[in-house]
Amino acid sequence: MNQRTLLILAALAVVALGGGWFFGAGTMPSGQKSVDAGKLMFPDLAPKLQKAAKIEVVFQGKTTTVALKDGRWGIAERAGYPVQDSKLHAMMAALTELRLVEPRTSDPAEYARLGVEDATKPDANSNLLRVLDADGKPILEVIAGHRRTRTQGKVEEQVYVRRPDQKESWLAEGALQVDHDPTQWLDRDVVNIAHARIATVTVTRGENKLVFTRDGEKLTLTDPKEHPKLEDYKVEDIARAFETLTFQEVRAASDPVGATQGTAVFTTTDGLTLTATVFKQEKDIWVSLAATGDEKAQAEAATLTKKFNGWLFQVGAWKETALVPQMDDLKAAEPPPAAPPPGMSPGLPPGIAMPPGLPPGLLPSGLVPPDRP
Repeated sequence: MNQRTLLILAALAVVALGGGWFFGAGTMPSGQKSVDAGKLMFPDLAPKLQKAAKIEVVFQGKTTTVALKDGRWGIAERAGYPVQDSKLHAMMAALTELRLVEPRTSDPAEYARLGVEDATKPDANSNLLRVLDADGKPILEVIAGHRRTRTQGKVEEQVYVRRPDQKESWLAEGALQVDHDPTQWLDRDVVNIAHARIATVTVTRGENKLVFTRDGEKLTLTDPKEHPKLEDYKVEDIARAFETLTFQEVRAASDPVGATQGTAVFTTTDGLTLTATVFKQEKDIWVSLAATGDEKAQAEAATLTKKFNGWLFQVGAWKETALVPQMDDLKAAEPPPAAPPPGMSPGLPPGIAMPPGLPPGLLPSGLVPPDRP
């Protein structure tokens, strides 16, 4: 190959590369991309995050705010209820370790495919994450897109990202997970008291009162003494009312939540007392909780009080009959009517059978059902 041919091929290569850069997905020369690839997306971020005071996640134009107040991070849209520390720390660590792997599209028409479109749009699938300092100045901003599924073992997680002020999107390496749903940030565990610890339960609904007392391995209704037969599993649900209790939603205790349904006082065998006041708002059940303790239960009561005070918890609707049941909620089902003995027919006097071949509903002449004159 002579020198003239080499020059022609070189020229064609330059044109091809230039055309590819100009008309392709990139917005910057490949040389610059290669410099960025492999670098941390946010260099020297860790010391900057020490000044973080607010985190905003924008999804479909709606913002979830995690704010620092009195030394605790909480969800502003849930009156500052504390977030899971582990979840917050994991996200912050992932941001410091997020590393650019390779550039992807800079065509806005292709952003949705990677989940890096404008997060303020009502149909967007992206999350705009902003970390701000106490003055409201951004420490970082990033649009977090779809996470890339990796089936190989011991392979780093990857996610598509884009800086909101740049067209270029990237495939990045790191375990960054951004949740726009406020409830996903919350520690929804309320309390966990084993059913075997429950010694007594006193339920008050208006003028009606039910008292349950432990008898061996189960609770029994001791007041009123005279009562219909109860379903054992329904009484067992009362004993298990505080086992792995979680909430669906949370709000400040000062917020209105409908009419009071009743109050229940649970005592344990080791001196802990839990008081639950149940409210009903349309179909939703909300509960406020209080804890006291003596002797061995003092420390546990103090921990629970710190968690309960100032909050109302929405629980599953079925919890109403576990926390503040009424007698009708606990009654055993009536047994079905007994089937007639063989050879007998319903509606005929004892000892008289329906003649064979007679159409159903038609009685032999001279016989009438016993409920007719």
